[in-house]
Amino acid sequence: MNLQAVFNIAEICAQWGVQQVVLSPGSRCAPLTLAFARHPKIQVRTISDERAAAFIGLGIALTTRRPVVLVCTSGTAALNYAPAVAEAFYQQVPLLVITADRPAEWIDQLDGQTIRQENIYGRHIKKSFSFPSEGEYADAIWYGQRMLSEALLETEAYPPGPVHINVPLREPFYPKPDEPIHFEKNVKVIRELPNAYELSSSQINLLKFASAGYQKILVLAGQGPYEEELVQALQAFARNTGAVIVADVIANLHEIPGVCRYQDIYLAGKNTPAAQDLQPDLLITFGLSNISKNLKLFLRAYPPQAHWHLQPAGTVADPFQSLTQIIRTTPLSFFSALRGTHYRAIRNYRHIWQQQEKQANVYLKEFLHQPVFNEFTGYFQVINNLPQNVNLHLANSMAVRYANIIGLKPQQQVVVFANRGTSGIDGCTSTAVGSALSSANLTILITGDLAFFYDRNGLWHNYLPPNLRIVLLNNQGGGIFRLIDGPRQQPELAEFFETHQALNAEQTAKDFKMAYFPCRNLPELTNQLPHFWQAGPGILEIFTSSPENADFFNAFKQGPPFKIT
Repeated sequence: MNLQAVFNIAEICAQWGVQQVVLSPGSRCAPLTLAFARHPKIQVRTISDERAAAFIGLGIALTTRRPVVLVCTSGTAALNYAPAVAEAFYQQVPLLVITADRPAEWIDQLDGQTIRQENIYGRHIKKSFSFPSEGEYADAIWYGQRMLSEALLETEAYPPGPVHINVPLREPFYPKPDEPIHFEKNVKVIRELPNAYELSSSQINLLKFASAGYQKILVLAGQGPYEEELVQALQAFARNTGAVIVADVIANLHEIPGVCRYQDIYLAGKNTPAAQDLQPDLLITFGLSNISKNLKLFLRAYPPQAHWHLQPAGTVADPFQSLTQIIRTTPLSFFSALRGTHYRAIRNYRHIWQQQEKQANVYLKEFLHQPVFNEFTGYFQVINNLPQNVNLHLANSMAVRYANIIGLKPQQQVVVFANRGTSGIDGCTSTAVGSALSSANLTILITGDLAFFYDRNGLWHNYLPPNLRIVLLNNQGGGIFRLIDGPRQQPELAEFFETHQALNAEQTAKDFKMAYFPCRNLPELTNQLPHFWQAGPGILEIFTSSPENADFFNAFKQGPPFKIT
């Protein structure tokens, strides 16, 4: 085996701009491990659990918006990457997944740690490559080096996402103990000028003319990273056009004054009292998924006359069943181009949405300021007392839903992350750890007990970030199933849906040398929070009763939606 071709993988990654590698120990991947570990321009971390490792890599890539390399050995190690690969695919996060493998002739021959690894991630990967196993020939060397650039370019080509390279390795694949690793500097590296995906002047004029025919314009933002320029462009567009902006908490648009953030409270699908007044003529969407089911049902029941979606490339989804026009540009380009246009929008349209927002805000505050302690009121205290300039990770299940109901204020300066590509609980802690490792900001994870204990291995390594804080909502089971119709009405709820567990995080905190703050009432929580934010890596555990949480949340849902007054 020509190990030089394998060592050059690290050199090509470094020259291309890769700075972060997350690998898991193994023998078959030894040449890859040594190459990355010894490269002076690459930071390498070793995480034993491949599932956790992949989500930590995902968290790093989410925060840096740059490709991260994952490296593992052959066999089921590669399969354990699959949940994070799927999340990266649907959340459009650049990952380069490199898996070591047995040579092709040994597949299905009862050789140890050998499975079918080519195209192992199926349709949840942007592209899969097989690295040449005969690296001594000039064409093979050229092909392998070209492949690395093609793979890296593909991770960032719109839409970004994960790319897989399977590397078959023959023994011997360890260098001699005193043998140095040499990185060839004249390796082939292919680069590409980025595409701005900007609109032409004729397209801008056409869109201005077309949009001027609609009086009720609704802009709906899906999940996306925080972009200061986009925030400013959207603000100007709304001011000049009278458009209404609606954004879930994961859209990172809470800085915009007047953005609608309480839609989960006052929309109720086809049963929304103010539906016809709130119904848009033109719906403009961008970004990824939306959390609010109420919003989705409302737009499906009361569709717009026209629905434009902004997306530079790739397949476009139609979640509201109303899509009429795909505009191949970035949201920043679109709203910057049209921000100076003035339309004859119905002024009352924005007023109606803002009236609903004000009523929802008053109702929310009054309801959650009741002197009772449960998951919802505890969460309200945490959200309203977040420090400024933090990365906020929201685990799936109720953790992200509570945040979407409560919302964030413009002045809080919080950037929100959530694994809403696949909406699984399996890697929420690991993703937050990766984010904390790649940012100087305080990184806060709000999670439930099942998600936390499911992913404890995200803390099982030697890189515990000092800026990591975990707020754990422990109701001793899958409490969400008491809050949604269907499972909560079944006699099997307690045994087969909630999955009762009696664990707490005190021992986990001890195991990983984290500060521990248990809270069982509102005064404890109020007193502990300031100390918790300052305590170094730690876990604040909020204990509540699942039946009491369900009763309180169901009472909350009886208040809205609101009528127009």
